[in-house]
Amino acid sequence: MKCEARFSTYEEIELLRLSVLKKNGTKADYDKTKIETGVRKALEKRPVTEEKIAQFIGEIEYEIRSKEKPEITSKEIGKIILKKLRELDEVAYVRFASVYKSFCSIESFKRELDTFDDK
Repeated sequence: MKCEARFSTYEEIELLRLSVLKKNGTKADYDKTKIETGVRKALEKRPVTEEKIAQFIGEIEYEIRSKEKPEITSKEIGKIILKKLRELDEVAYVRFASVYKSFCSIESFKRELDTFDDK
C-alpha cells in the first residue's frame, strides 16, 4: 500500500483550507465529495473495487496537496482526474472527459477516442 494516499488529520485540515477557482471566476472551498461524486459516476459499473476507488481518490488528493498552493483551478483538478482515470480505466476516462470537456458533437467525441491510438 502506498503511504502517499494516506492523510493525517493536519493534512486533511490543510485540504479543507484550499480554495478552488471555478471556470466562471468565482471561488469555492475545496470539497472532496465533488471529486468523489464525479469519479464514482465515471466508474459506475466498471470492474474497479471499492478499495481501488478509495485509493484512487486518495492519490488525486495527494497530487492536489502536493502543489502546495492555497488555491487551485477547477481546470487543474479536472486535468489531474483525467490523467489518473486514463491510467485506471479508459471507459471511465471517456465518461469523465465527455462531461469535463463538454463534448458538443460526435466529432469531438471521436477525436478524444482517437487519442487512445497515440498511447
